[in-house]
Amino acid sequence: MNDDVPQEITSLVGREVYSNNGVFVGQVEDLRLDLDAETVTGLALTSLNDDLFGSQTAGARGVILPYRWVRAVGDVILVNDVVERMKGEEDEEAAV
Repeated sequence: MNDDVPQEITSLVGREVYSNNGVFVGQVEDLRLDLDAETVTGLALTSLNDDLFGSQTAGARGVILPYRWVRAVGDVILVNDVVERMKGEEDEEAAV
């Protein structure tokens, strides 16, 4: 994919999202936009990895990840490992 060619933002919908460590995070269902700045500010994810989010998303339809976490967009979307840290923090709290 040529980075110089603008892509339709709707092409992001349906793509799978993985951490930069290769862990599945979820699937893009929608986008959060800042219409004034004409930028994408977040990815609305569904089909979440229960191992990462667990009880934090109980009853929710999904989560919105800040777009600043996105590291690369291709056939899949790669995000920072911050999501995996959420799981680690949850495990530490459970151990206390």
